[in-house]
Formats: sequence, C-alpha cells, structure tokens
Amino acid sequence: MSRLRNAVLAAGLLTFAAGGLAFPFYFVKSKNKPIIDSTKPLPPQATFRGPYINTGSRDIGPDSTTYPKT
Repeated sequence: MSRLRNAVLAAGLLTFAAGGLAFPFYFVKSKNKPIIDSTKPLPPQATFRGPYINTGSRDIGPDSTTYPKT
C-alpha cells in the first residue's frame, strides 16, 4: 500500500474512533428530557428482566443466612 493510502486509512480510523468516543457526550447533551421518566410506570420488558438479572451467578450459591429485620 502506498503512503497516501495508509494516511487515508489512518485518518478514517481516527475519525471513526473519535465519533464513537464523542457519541455518548452528544447523546447526553442533545436531550433535555431524562431517558427514564420517573413519573411513568416502567415498560413491561424492564419489569420482566428485573428479577432475572443475577440468576446466572454460580460462584458461591444462595445465601443461607437469616438476617434480622431492623
């Protein structure tokens, strides 16, 4: 590959990386409303996922300790 082609490729990769790094900042700053509106109920997929988020953990098993209510 020629030096010009290498330079064009490097510039393209840097532009792509800069866009990927700048996207979260743009996404946060571009909207005035929050992503999750606390005045509305959760969507069904969010309520369904809730209890099952940590079911894949097999490192230590269930907690058999009985904790007193405070």
